[in-house]
Amino acid sequence: MKHENYIQRCLQLAKNGIGTARPNPSVGAVIVYNDKIIGEGYTSAYGGNHAEVNAINSVVNKELLKEATIYVTLEPCAHFGKTPPCADLIVKHKIPNVVIGCVDTNSLVAGKGIERLKKAGINVIVGVLEAECKQHHKRFFTVQNKKRPYIILKWAETSDGFVAPFRHYEQSEVTSKSIKRLPQQKNLLHNDAKPVWISNEYSKQLVHKWRSEEHAILVGTNTVIADNPSLTVRSWSGNNPIRIVIDKNLRIPKNATVFDEKVKTIVLTNNENIRHCEQAEAISYEHLDFSSRVAEQICDVLQKHNIQSVIIEGGTQTLQTFINAHLWDEAKVFIGKTTFKSGVVAPVLKGELKKEENIEGDVLKTYIND
Repeated sequence: MKHENYIQRCLQLAKNGIGTARPNPSVGAVIVYNDKIIGEGYTSAYGGNHAEVNAINSVVNKELLKEATIYVTLEPCAHFGKTPPCADLIVKHKIPNVVIGCVDTNSLVAGKGIERLKKAGINVIVGVLEAECKQHHKRFFTVQNKKRPYIILKWAETSDGFVAPFRHYEQSEVTSKSIKRLPQQKNLLHNDAKPVWISNEYSKQLVHKWRSEEHAILVGTNTVIADNPSLTVRSWSGNNPIRIVIDKNLRIPKNATVFDEKVKTIVLTNNENIRHCEQAEAISYEHLDFSSRVAEQICDVLQKHNIQSVIIEGGTQTLQTFINAHLWDEAKVFIGKTTFKSGVVAPVLKGELKKEENIEGDVLKTYIND
């Protein structure tokens, strides 16, 4: 139980690096001497110190390290990157005991750190709170093992199952499975375009927290035209995610907020249209073949840009594309008290319901892809 308690503290510390450590995993480290924590650390922003370095640096009396135990959520690295190997640093300070949450699957590490520690005569324990540590490092492991970003689906739906009223979508762009009594109406983007909120302010703040933790956020054409969203972090502190916008036929007007160049934005369009795109420093265009395997192609583009995780925020057609391709890891669905009675229906999702919470009247359901 003692080992579990200290690894749990490592996990708490590791959360501080989510959103800034990437592409490195956000690791937590704790150093214990005589059942007392004498050092703590987590992974600095990319290019800075790893968790083990920060923890060792925080120890006032370095002589105690020779009789201490260092706990880490992830196997210490054994290769040179932006910083020297953490396994070598542990050996250098003659720390006799290392307790590891889970093994690093990165081919540059993958057991090499553990091997180096054991060869130095260090006692190594592996697999303490392993499931919890793997869950924490889910983004890193997904990129390493599946060669794609960690994908989170997110939407809000009314209590009667709609994600938007009719006025937010063009008739030609909404599939017949997603509409009920769609009126003859064409959408144009206006500077005062505002979203219709289904969830409450507390849920909205939680979404902004999630945005600060993930690398990118993706929406479809209709969502931008209907709501003119900024897709940034405003109700929470942290970095804005990279904006990914699907715009097959370049229908989104240039006065849309997503083109304000305040955040890196990647536009996914077809090859013919890409020749007519005006390039900007913060805006780039990528080609997609929209005739097949759209979700897979998007994942390839995100991998090309070294994006570690992405929130898919809609609309229904975009979300359903990833659901149908089985390319998602978790889904977060808010159910508000509002009713529309008609409109664009919510995506159809099959997955394991992991958790259900009450967010000041909204219901938040979290699913995982089983």
